[in-house]
Amino acid sequence: MTKELEDLRSEIDKIDAKIVELLNKRADIAKKIGEIKKQQNIQVRNLQREKEVISNVIKENEKYGLFPKEALEIIYKEIISAISSLEGAVKIAYFGPKATFTHQAAISHFGLSSDYIACDSISTVFELVESGNAHYGVVPIENTIEGIVNHTIDLLMDADLFIVGEIIIPINLFLLSLERDIAKISKVYSHKHALAQSRKFLEKHLPFAEILEAKSTANACEIAQKEPGTAAIASEVAAYVYGLNILAKNIQDQKNNFTRFLIIGKTLTKPTGKDKTSIIMGVKNQTGALYKALEIFYRHNINLTKIESRPSKKKAWDDIFYVDMEGHIEDKNVKEALEELDKNSHMIKFLGSYPR
Repeated sequence: MTKELEDLRSEIDKIDAKIVELLNKRADIAKKIGEIKKQQNIQVRNLQREKEVISNVIKENEKYGLFPKEALEIIYKEIISAISSLEGAVKIAYFGPKATFTHQAAISHFGLSSDYIACDSISTVFELVESGNAHYGVVPIENTIEGIVNHTIDLLMDADLFIVGEIIIPINLFLLSLERDIAKISKVYSHKHALAQSRKFLEKHLPFAEILEAKSTANACEIAQKEPGTAAIASEVAAYVYGLNILAKNIQDQKNNFTRFLIIGKTLTKPTGKDKTSIIMGVKNQTGALYKALEIFYRHNINLTKIESRPSKKKAWDDIFYVDMEGHIEDKNVKEALEELDKNSHMIKFLGSYPR
């Protein structure tokens, strides 16, 4: 080893020691913050503050420009997660067993140090958050191919909770099995959405295989673990969690395949300057009612990013609309638009304003 290389490695060791020292100083301050939060009965995790911290370090990093932005964001999410766990266990309820895409989305946002609770239904996630047995919940709301998750909208309609954040992740599907040769596969299991999203691959590469629906991608992996000649369609993470071989990568029909998840909680978030607001509204059953409702948003210069109709389930042929818009409930134009809409609609429910 040359002296130059030795000196550089020695320099890295000193920097690493300094990083550890600073992380412990940060943890010590966080513990003091945690004690104040307990005294004042303030929730441990502050998603808005966490987003602000990450935004600040990314901006600081721009001065130097060498360290990758994406890697810095991942590192800081884990630092925040680990240090938050010192303030008190943060419980995150999510839909599905471990290694599902919802679990993956939750970890990508809250980090590995949070306490995760797997739920067998979306309604259970809502129940745990409402009862205080979980601080936050993570549930799917829409996929770019399969569309909206109607059950989530139904639960948002009735729950005494707010949307406090969103997570968008790419859906990359993998064919997994105990087998090492795709020619030995006679059955393929997965969640109905994953099967629909990989239809072309299955028709081309496994035309004679039996295609069977499972409760979740994780459940499909559990079956593939036990049955010879069986494959599951799931995430790459699931391959490692369930000890399965990857027979094919990125088998989804559409490469531009994303799922959006909502974070639900009990506390409203403050404006960040780059927010989204979600509502459910029901317009009067008369000619031009929907047009008049949408015209309110136009007059207040509000951009709608989604509008989705579905039956209200209260009355035959009565529809409600799930609406996403740019802006925060505390923004003057959003507040005034919703007040006007409330006067001209037979129902409106504010679901939350949150960072986008």
